[in-house]
Amino acid sequence: MPKATSEKLSRAHKPAPKKKDSQASGSANTNPLFNTARFGQHILKNAQTAQKIVDAANLKPTDKVLEVGPGTGNLTVKILEKAKHVTAVEMDPRMAAEVLKRVQGTPEQRKLEVVIGDFVKVDIPYFELYAKVDNIINVNRNDFRPPPQVESSVIRLVPIDPPPPVKFEEFDGLNRIIFSRPNKTIRGNFQAKGVMKMLDQNRRTWLSMQEMAVDDENESINDILDKILNEGSWTESRAAKMDIDEILK
Repeated sequence: MPKATSEKLSRAHKPAPKKKDSQASGSANTNPLFNTARFGQHILKNAQTAQKIVDAANLKPTDKVLEVGPGTGNLTVKILEKAKHVTAVEMDPRMAAEVLKRVQGTPEQRKLEVVIGDFVKVDIPYFELYAKVDNIINVNRNDFRPPPQVESSVIRLVPIDPPPPVKFEEFDGLNRIIFSRPNKTIRGNFQAKGVMKMLDQNRRTWLSMQEMAVDDENESINDILDKILNEGSWTESRAAKMDIDEILK
């Protein structure tokens, strides 16, 4: 995994407005270890919240855990008490060193692997297709140091077994079309000039592979699209208001 080079941050990762000097004394903003401006670092400082997160995960001694952004390791050390192995991905080499320092010389040291890199650059799957997503607890912004400008949530991902019988590439292609403008009707998104051209080319390729002639007697791509959308009552549906089960139909 490559080392981080990007310095682009969203507003959500920027620190909250600075307090007056008298209020900011001893805050994380004066700690040279923190680099909130570059990495958007907000360290979970509430030990009770960290324990709630670990308890909610219901970890077993055989579990292998991936932790993204361990910071100084406040959550990591609690996970290591429960899990078989933890792989922690951290952008900041200084924070990575802090995490390793926390477990140096302890039995947990052999259970921890720290990878220095940017997890955002990793190609991760669309979890909602293959897992049930639940919101477990909300985390107050003041449980972090320094507090971010947004509230946080802890979610749980439980794999769906068996996974839905759909080819991911086809499902991904469908979503790219209908979510290109999520508040527009499904039909409206499909009728975009570029989409119609692509569908027609795909149809012609398929007919050729089936050794079927492409002529005026064949249904037009517009007719086929209308037939499919009408059968599913999707003509006036909008992607923004559809759930995963409706899209999978």
